[in-house]
Amino acid sequence: MRRFLINQAKGLVDHSRRQHHHKSPSFLSPQPRPLASSPPALSRFFSSTSEMSASDSTSSLPVTLDSINPKVLKCEYAVRGEIVNIAQKLQEDLKTNKDAYPFDEIIYCNIGNPQSLGQLPIKFFREVLALCDHASLLDESETHGLFSTDSIDRAWRILDHIPGRATGAYSHSQGIKGLRDVIAAGIEARDGFPADPNDIFLTDGASPAVTIKTKTLSHRVRVHMMMQLLLSSEKDGILSPIPQYPLYSASIALHGGSLVPYYLDEATGWGLEISDLKKQLEEARSKGISVRALVVINPGNPTGQVLAEENQRDIVNFCKQEGLVLLADEVYQENVYVPDKKFHSFKKVARSLGYGEKDISLVSFQSVSKGYYGECGKRGGYMEVTGFTSDVREQIYKMASVNLCSNISGQILASLVMSPPKPGDDSYDSYMAERDGILSSMAKRAKTLEDALNSLEGVTCNRAEGAMYLFPRINLPQKAIEAAEAEKTAPDAFYCKRLLNATGVVVVPGSGFGQVPGTWHFRCTILPQEDKIPAIVNRLTEFHKSFMDEFRN
Repeated sequence: MRRFLINQAKGLVDHSRRQHHHKSPSFLSPQPRPLASSPPALSRFFSSTSEMSASDSTSSLPVTLDSINPKVLKCEYAVRGEIVNIAQKLQEDLKTNKDAYPFDEIIYCNIGNPQSLGQLPIKFFREVLALCDHASLLDESETHGLFSTDSIDRAWRILDHIPGRATGAYSHSQGIKGLRDVIAAGIEARDGFPADPNDIFLTDGASPAVTIKTKTLSHRVRVHMMMQLLLSSEKDGILSPIPQYPLYSASIALHGGSLVPYYLDEATGWGLEISDLKKQLEEARSKGISVRALVVINPGNPTGQVLAEENQRDIVNFCKQEGLVLLADEVYQENVYVPDKKFHSFKKVARSLGYGEKDISLVSFQSVSKGYYGECGKRGGYMEVTGFTSDVREQIYKMASVNLCSNISGQILASLVMSPPKPGDDSYDSYMAERDGILSSMAKRAKTLEDALNSLEGVTCNRAEGAMYLFPRINLPQKAIEAAEAEKTAPDAFYCKRLLNATGVVVVPGSGFGQVPGTWHFRCTILPQEDKIPAIVNRLTEFHKSFMDEFRN
């Protein structure tokens, strides 16, 4: 921990006293600023931090906004941006000033955090975790009356792979070997092609894995995964979808690389067109940018589409032909809600095309935070790294080693996700009931919200095929756009703030994810429990009608 803090501090004061003004990439609209017309009860929550920044600029302290790495200033993460900060303050104020607001609770539809919105954890997973963390329970006779037989058996098998059965100790830097064996077997069962446990790197969720990989691709091997504050060449580029999950733009900005955007086609259900990929790649190369990788998010975040297998084959062939690493974000692989779509891993697609280890470089990301499990706080996940030479793999391992290891609970959960109870196991029936109940409820909630959004004036929303989000387009009246401009905020952020102000519902402006210039969207999760959905629909419907009437041309 001491080394981590020292490295963080060094990164912050790097490039001391530089006075740069940094703008977001053109495809990311300006971040929202405060609304001058907010009601008195809310006005203090809409105050900008710029006043504090101005007063702090003369501080004698060694670290100021002018002295930290400018890449940090350039980095944005809208999912937990200003609107969410305001919502959290409102939530606190509601405890003592309920009568001051036209709502009695804040409903967070901004982030894929299922258990915070009432989803229960999978019982088998938690039983195994409890037994592994408190192994002495396995020696108690009462345990057999409280825990399922297969959770007890699984806990014993997992503990046998951990030296000293110490879940509070460091593990191998790639993760516990026995757990990687289980995950590799799960991948093989899913895809029908061999998987090597030595290709598996267990991580604290998918986000750190993305960070590691981005560093390698920009040829800057870092001494610590969190040394993302160091400089990197803007001549290194990564093709990333627009709209995109802000993790990618943020990570690339922190590393000093260039995000090369390719636009998903909203008119075709957020389709990925190979012709657009080629166009963006050629344009980037003409500017001297060495494009190293292509990011594909499937199922899509924030857009919720599920790629067709034929489209995936085209993408794999494109990466092969252009010499690009394929970064496959597949954390929503369990979240498919429509009968005519099915998840196929990019590794399966590549192997079915006959491409092996020496043909294409592919990194696949999985997480315990999504799917039907929703274990966001446990911070577990993995990346499967294939198609890299041994010397590059050594560098990846070195970066993993600097972080010592990922947390053990997350490692255990990752193995359970890839190897849940099977037919004949004591927990199988209850596990299947929990899993299917969660996924069917998600599908129902997605359809209800999709229909409600499409019923609103000037709003269009593509089909919710998968993932955990809807990304509706809002055609705002010109007067609303002019009002947003007067407040120096993006029009969709203006809309989202007004929505929060009037209803307590928290969504994220599309400008935080990137969008075609001149279009406006917001991202809304499908995760509030079913009994909350009617209230969200009613609040949103009433607000939208009032908003459109107020700003009608």
